[in-house]
Amino acid sequence: MIIALDALGGDRTPRESIAGAVRAAREFGLEIALVGPRTIMEGELARHEPHPPGLHIVEASQAIGMEESPVDAVRQKRDATINVGMRLVKDGGAAALVSAGNTGAVVASALLNLGRLSGVERPAIPALFPSTDHGVLILDVGANAVCKPSYMVQFGYMGSAYMERIFGIERPRVGLLNIGEEEGKGNDLTQEVYEKLKKTPLNFVATLRGRTSRPAASMSLSPMALRGTFS
Repeated sequence: MIIALDALGGDRTPRESIAGAVRAAREFGLEIALVGPRTIMEGELARHEPHPPGLHIVEASQAIGMEESPVDAVRQKRDATINVGMRLVKDGGAAALVSAGNTGAVVASALLNLGRLSGVERPAIPALFPSTDHGVLILDVGANAVCKPSYMVQFGYMGSAYMERIFGIERPRVGLLNIGEEEGKGNDLTQEVYEKLKKTPLNFVATLRGRTSRPAASMSLSPMALRGTFS
């Protein structure tokens, strides 16, 4: 398995990106394709000599900044690291792309280069919260400003599949994050999604209210900000 890394995405790049790739290759034996300008990549790799095997460079001459319009940048910068890495995945040269850069550009590039799975109308961005042994996967957390009921049901399927395949959980529980746990709570959207989820083969458990079990915890969940399904 080869992992493509957007070496120009994120803060303090490419130094920190390359340092992380070297560490991952050393500790986990990963094979990583460093996507970025060859001369810059070679200079950064020289800081880690002798670097572990499994690191190789894939040339990309452009980068997409955090302040750029995601769709416009993806369309105009064909040789951006995100686009080159995404095409590696499409062509089978990498199993996945990792980027700490412009999230919108990553989503846009995935849509344009990879397309959507059959039956999936919109992509979803997941976030894994470490609240259980395996964590709680919440989605969508930013890809869609407005959702239709069908989108949210599809998020339930995608989240369930992720937890089953990645963490080996048989029939993961799926819940609908809402303003309350009682049936009938929420607006028209969440009520319609609730009824649709009940009719699916998913292990749908209930509507759930965002809260933290530890008063001193620094994180709390906002049901409206994190509206979606999770498993």
